[in-house]
Amino acid sequence: MHENIFDHYEKKDKSSLIPLLQDVQAIYGYLPEDALQEISDYVGLPLSRVYGVATFYNQFRLTPLGKNVVRICRGTACHVKNSANILYSVETELGIQAGQTTRDKLFTIETVACIGACSIAPVININEEYYGRVTTKEIPKIIKKYRSEVQKETASGKVTEGVK
Repeated sequence: MHENIFDHYEKKDKSSLIPLLQDVQAIYGYLPEDALQEISDYVGLPLSRVYGVATFYNQFRLTPLGKNVVRICRGTACHVKNSANILYSVETELGIQAGQTTRDKLFTIETVACIGACSIAPVININEEYYGRVTTKEIPKIIKKYRSEVQKETASGKVTEGVK
C-alpha cells in the first residue's frame, strides 16, 4: 500500500480510522483486504472493528466497481413508477444482485435513494448516461449497448480493465 498515506496520521490514533479508509478507497476505488489489515495494525484496532466501520457506512466498498456502474433510482417517484421491476430486470439481465459486480468486472449494480430526475421516472443511470421513463422491455437493449462497446474496444486492441 502507499506508505505515504500513513504519513498524514499519527500511529495508534483511532480517530484517524475513517479518514484512512477514505484515503485508501480514493486510491484503489475500494478497500482491499490487505489494506484493511494494514490500517488495523496502524490505528491499533482489531480487524473486526475496522470491517465493522467499513461495512456500516455506505460510502465504503469492499469490492471494486465494474467498468459500467448501473444505478437504479429507488426514490419515491421512481418507486411509484415501478422501479422495483426495473431493478429486478437489471439483476436478471446481468445475473447479479444490487451491490454486486459481474465476474467479468463489466457491470456493478447499485441502488440509489434518488437520482434527482423525478420528472422522468423511473430512471437508471449507467456511468454518466441517464435513461428516463425506462421500461423493463428496454433493459436488455440498454445492457447490450454497453456489452457491445466493450467488445468493440477489445476487438480494436484497446486493453480494458477487467477484460482479458
